[in-house]
Amino acid sequence: MTKKPLIGITLDSRGPGGYSKDPWYAVRENYCSSIANAGGIPFPLTHDLSLVDDYLSLIDGLMITGGKHDIDPQLYGAQDCHPKVTLNPQRTAFEIAMACAVLKENLPLLGICGGHQVLNVVLGGTLIQHIPDEIPHCLEHVQENPQQNPSHSVNIVKGTLLHQITGKEELFVNSTHHQAIKHLGEGLTVNATAPDGIIEGIEVPKYKFCLGIQWHPEFLVSPQESTIFQAFIEASSG
Repeated sequence: MTKKPLIGITLDSRGPGGYSKDPWYAVRENYCSSIANAGGIPFPLTHDLSLVDDYLSLIDGLMITGGKHDIDPQLYGAQDCHPKVTLNPQRTAFEIAMACAVLKENLPLLGICGGHQVLNVVLGGTLIQHIPDEIPHCLEHVQENPQQNPSHSVNIVKGTLLHQITGKEELFVNSTHHQAIKHLGEGLTVNATAPDGIIEGIEVPKYKFCLGIQWHPEFLVSPQESTIFQAFIEASSG
């Protein structure tokens, strides 16, 4: 029997209130089921920096999930912080540390939404802090309809890893982000853009598997999105 790859999944974290009167972690079920359905074992990672090396010794791949927070602008050289920016310093520090460790070891990495932005920042890129303030006539990137429904199209660049995986030059995707990539990090290639020019996908060809997706493919808006997880698990199995 072939051993299933163990996939580290980053968690969201919150202080007391809501689910618990004590601090708590959370992750959406469809992040985990997307990994399991593709043939992997989902393995949630707590935000303990002292465990980064231990996690690295266990996992076969890393998925950095999205969340309702933003990366501290100071981490990519910005002096001002937009009023719409919401920080989660502990989570961000952990995700950056894990991303750096995984890239150093050339383990497969899949970044989704906020994870896509973490990948760009880790490699020296910058972010648009609030899309409507910087992109004239932009699309609405924070959709009001359920995430199971598409919000806009993305154009996929021919010849990229994402194009090879999906076999498509256009997909209709959901959209739940108010930030986006501004300047690309070192070695990154754009593999998908929205009609308004917003970068929706990135990859690093020199790594075994390194893919960032700005939308949320775990909702499986289109059948092709399952192939993203299948390719990730396949890369993590080798």
